[in-house]
Amino acid sequence: MLLLMLSILIPTYNYNASPLIDSLLQQGKLLDHEFEIICCDDCSTDEAILAENAAIASKACCTYFRNSKNEGRTKTRTLLAEKAQYDWLLFLDADVLPVTEDFLLTYSKALHPDTEVVLGGCQYSAKHKDPETALRWKFGMQRESQEATVRNKNPYSHILSGNILLRKNVFQAVVFPTTKFYGMDIYFAYQLYLQKVNVFHINNPVYHLGLEPNADFFQKSLDAVRTRKEVLYGLPNIEQVNPMLKHYKTLCNYGLRPFVSFGFTVVSGFLKKRILRANPNLFYFDLYRLGYLCSLK
Repeated sequence: MLLLMLSILIPTYNYNASPLIDSLLQQGKLLDHEFEIICCDDCSTDEAILAENAAIASKACCTYFRNSKNEGRTKTRTLLAEKAQYDWLLFLDADVLPVTEDFLLTYSKALHPDTEVVLGGCQYSAKHKDPETALRWKFGMQRESQEATVRNKNPYSHILSGNILLRKNVFQAVVFPTTKFYGMDIYFAYQLYLQKVNVFHINNPVYHLGLEPNADFFQKSLDAVRTRKEVLYGLPNIEQVNPMLKHYKTLCNYGLRPFVSFGFTVVSGFLKKRILRANPNLFYFDLYRLGYLCSLK
């Protein structure tokens, strides 16, 4: 086990990060090494949340700063990494909470001399009664909440930056695009794949609490599909990181893309209704996104 000198980095936008930070400060008492928590508010517009986040500056081991304009999550993470004084970075989204009381200690025990990136995974509440966020919850439960044994079979395809521990030099070696787009985790995973970074998954999850409304998540998912086409599709071996692009390349190779695109125009309305209902159908969600990808010029 390595000595974990840890910088915990939390970007937030219109979300109160104090509950997460209070949990981490409590857990930090179990550690026998130094740590710091740095939170950056990405120019939130909610005045009440701004006041709550500003109070983080008065907490022990904590640093707080605010962007003068909305920079987006990726640029904010870069700014946080620049301010970090330690060589290990733990990135956490503001809308998560550790599942266990020894979350930080578990990460510390997972480190070895050849460790570069460790991902603990995420979980969702087993019971969900809000139909307005059913799509995000069901997608998270069935697609993101996976045991480490499953994730380690294809480690680059399960990169979730909302709970990731990595060496500072590994993060800073990745050159991110200057433009903001939704779906940056795939780009980051691809860069780790290209650089042959050692990625290891463990069972050390956080609860993802901030679930978007169905329509918002649906639209963001389509934005991420567009990113795949415009930014990622032409990259060598990108199908090794993203299954959707693997399916898309197969359709293109067999000359089937135009037929899928035509079929999408016929059934897209039918699929969308069944995706946005109280009990979403994720198979239809997959078909819709693949059809939408095929329809993009």
